[in-house]
Amino acid sequence: MAVADRHRSDGKMWKLFPFWQSGAATSIHQNGVAGSAASRSTASVSSVARSFLPARRRLRLDPSNNLYFPYEPGKQVRSAVRIKNTSKSHVAFKFQTTAPKSCYMRPPGGILEPGESIIATVVSICLAVFKFVEQPENNEKSMDQKSKVKFKIMSLKVKEGSDYVPEMFDEQKDQATVERILRVVFLDAEHTSPAMEKLKRQLAEADAAVEARKKPPVDTGPKVVGEGLVIDEWKERREKYLAKQQVEAVDSS
Repeated sequence: MAVADRHRSDGKMWKLFPFWQSGAATSIHQNGVAGSAASRSTASVSSVARSFLPARRRLRLDPSNNLYFPYEPGKQVRSAVRIKNTSKSHVAFKFQTTAPKSCYMRPPGGILEPGESIIATVVSICLAVFKFVEQPENNEKSMDQKSKVKFKIMSLKVKEGSDYVPEMFDEQKDQATVERILRVVFLDAEHTSPAMEKLKRQLAEADAAVEARKKPPVDTGPKVVGEGLVIDEWKERREKYLAKQQVEAVDSS
């Protein structure tokens, strides 16, 4: 009796076992679906989080946060900033300001090769645009509290050989990056400070670069005269020699 009960009991256990296997498989399947959904949710959250991360900068600015202007009432004042492409691609840059009628940039934009740098100058037609009414203190005084004028530098990755046009920033606005928003700092022009000395050096370098671009390129090739006749140094010497020989021959005869 005990043996028979045992067989019947074992039969019941084996009959129940497939249902247990099916239930376990269903549970595993459900867990797998839930895990997949959770991973997709995590990936979605990660993509959203990445969208809030600051974009990698393509340009290095010097000064990095300020535009320094000498405080000289009644005069046109200038500032300067060095812009360097620190990426491995060609990068277009563009200046923007909230006072385009009173301030202008030289150049207002351009394309830099990898590692290339340029000194851009910012010219303010009149100090009144900054609504500056107090004498600078301690050789410099921040104007971000008194003036609404701001300067922004944008960057855009471009292909090698591209021509710069300002419209490219509108056409590819999703790819454009705000590199910096610069604030205005006035320096006391009558006192020496590291910032003032640096500004003078940058302005002098920028002016020298402008003058160098105005000069015509040095012609190192052969000279072209008359009807397109090319005369190099060797040919010129040879002609002089032949002329001299002819003169000597005439004299001797």
